[in-house]
Amino acid sequence: MAGHSQFKNIMHRKGRQDAVRSKLFSKLAREITVSAKLGLPDPGMNPRLRAAILAARAENMPKDNIERAIKKAIGGEAENYEEIRYEGYGPGGVAVIVEVLTDNRNRTASDVRATFTKSGGNLAETGAVSFMFNRVGVVEFDARVASAEEMFEAALEGGAEDVVSSEAGHEIYTAPDSLGDVARALEAKFGEPRKAALTWKPQNTVAVDDEQGEKLLRLIGTLEDHDDVQNVYANFEVSDALVAKVSA
Repeated sequence: MAGHSQFKNIMHRKGRQDAVRSKLFSKLAREITVSAKLGLPDPGMNPRLRAAILAARAENMPKDNIERAIKKAIGGEAENYEEIRYEGYGPGGVAVIVEVLTDNRNRTASDVRATFTKSGGNLAETGAVSFMFNRVGVVEFDARVASAEEMFEAALEGGAEDVVSSEAGHEIYTAPDSLGDVARALEAKFGEPRKAALTWKPQNTVAVDDEQGEKLLRLIGTLEDHDDVQNVYANFEVSDALVAKVSA
């Protein structure tokens, strides 16, 4: 668990430092549009759309951009994007899951495969590594909204399955079907969360040395930089020294 949280925090900081804002907004808008197109355009009735809007707000995406993305789906102007999950192994045998939204399956598959190969990893069949992760809902709050004890009690009352609190914040884990109910219960008590979404949570983490860790971070960074890639998950743990180096 510690490795998973540590990895997420590294990539979160790195993403804020390195991401080109226009590209980030484009990805967020794509998820909002697809979510609104697949369900109702009302975030109160569409958990996936609600999660997409929360993610956009967390990155300070302008309200006009969010509304424009929803209207694009309502007006039938949205491209037909296909949701695909790729699975593979990175350096050190670390399991990697890549979620994409693409309008060209062949192009995206070729790009993702090439990225894995260049990193010393390899793309595998769907299902090859996902069994090493649990599909769960996660609700995140800043650490300042409540103490660890307060959050733990509220989360359990709301139907959550697990809570991990640290200086970086509170992570509340739920069964996929309970995400909406738990998020609403906690929002009523602590205000709007910074995140509420489905995620892939590794069952165990793999310790890698600094050399492998740097290669893995480069692999994940390259994948996340691809226009079609929405999310990347991996199950590795890195040293404190590498944390400091990447965060610098």
